[in-house]
Amino acid sequence: MRIGEEAPNFTAQTTEGPINFHEWIGNSWAILFSHPKDFTPVCTTELGYMAKIKPEFDKRNTKVIGLSVDAVSDHEKWARDIEETQGARPNYPMIGDADFKVAKLYDMLPASVSGDAKARTPAENMTVRTVFIIGPDKKIKLMLYYPMTTGRNFDEVLRTLDSLQLTAKHKVATPANWKQGQDVIISGAVSDEEAKKQYPQGWKAPKPYLRIVPQPR
Repeated sequence: MRIGEEAPNFTAQTTEGPINFHEWIGNSWAILFSHPKDFTPVCTTELGYMAKIKPEFDKRNTKVIGLSVDAVSDHEKWARDIEETQGARPNYPMIGDADFKVAKLYDMLPASVSGDAKARTPAENMTVRTVFIIGPDKKIKLMLYYPMTTGRNFDEVLRTLDSLQLTAKHKVATPANWKQGQDVIISGAVSDEEAKKQYPQGWKAPKPYLRIVPQPR
């Protein structure tokens, strides 16, 4: 799995019914975030937080979908615990992956994995802790891998999504720790002559290769 490659398509059962992944994405962006097992503590907090901030992803034309290496029926039971402990129930589909199909397709588990998902421990599935951002073109734009002991920062996922959507529309890049509304960098693929047409007001250039302009709208 590499950035820029097409996200593998699949069909699966989810808590909101069967899906064809590429058809489900449609013309939207998508976040696929995975979990090693249902009823795990860190993941419980993550799923609840994602439910609370899902409106922010909706504003960005981005669909959210979760995955855990268990059956859909277990996801539905887990959702009740999530609502009880986190104050929000998952308001997005959760993929049932008890046959490991999607986890293996997305290189989160070895192809040799088989057997009963219920017999596996969270530690055996510890690599199923990835966030994928996928564009409307079905290409992988970003991958984040987290260990089981570290809860994911979904505010950072939103920040990177803002950057990805901005840089897909304009020939710019975003600097370290960039946030919405801050200055950006003119892409290195843009010549000075082309940049003068796009930015007639000019730019700051502490170095010739570092051309800084206000964020385009």
